[in-house]
Amino acid sequence: MQVHQEQEQDKALRKQEWQARCDLAAAYRLVALFGWDDLVFTHLSARVPGPEHHFLINPYGLLFHEITASSLVKVDQDGNVVEAGGLARVNPAGFTIHSAIHMGRDDAGAVMHLHASDGVAVSAHRDGLLPLSQTAMLCLDHVAYHNYEGVALNLDERERLINDMGDKSMLILRNHGILTAGHDVPETFTYLYFLMKACEIQVKAQACGPTFMPSEAAIETTREQSQSLGKAAKLTWPALLRMLDSKNPGYAV
Repeated sequence: MQVHQEQEQDKALRKQEWQARCDLAAAYRLVALFGWDDLVFTHLSARVPGPEHHFLINPYGLLFHEITASSLVKVDQDGNVVEAGGLARVNPAGFTIHSAIHMGRDDAGAVMHLHASDGVAVSAHRDGLLPLSQTAMLCLDHVAYHNYEGVALNLDERERLINDMGDKSMLILRNHGILTAGHDVPETFTYLYFLMKACEIQVKAQACGPTFMPSEAAIETTREQSQSLGKAAKLTWPALLRMLDSKNPGYAV
């Protein structure tokens, strides 16, 4: 009986891992589809279901539109490769950032980090993300900031990064880019989409000249309304997968 239960549990975990792989591979291709990728740099990661402290990340060398579920690399919390479907290389800077969040936040089932131009532009702006749009106001209560310390190769930075992020779902890495974390891939990608859209709008609005700020009352009301932002993934993720299946299928292999 016990052996059968263990076999069933192992089967369930393998099924959950494959779903996480498919979702993460889809997220990589969606990032490429939206034009947010940066050659083979930056990373999206997901925690592997189960008792081990393992997570999935992209092999260092594949473009985002090439990523498949089976090509993702499984690593432990020290960055050691546990399982690779092909390329076994992992970017050390990516490991530093992602391991910090996965190790420091039990609720971080996925972490996504971009160098997209508009996100970097806002990260370099003195005032950071401004309440210039409804999208930005929906993000404000979820955003934290981390100052730039150089390319993230120093493992000592992990403690400072997670302390700066706290319990927030969005992190603006000053002079570097943006990062989001959520319970799973769909929720994390939803946060990513909103934060990137807010940055894109801000860059365009400020390029037009003087901007108009909403009232403090409106900003506060939108902050309160933003608490269920992550739940939008239940609607958006299936729609995004349908779009991806029509434009760049083949990720779930």
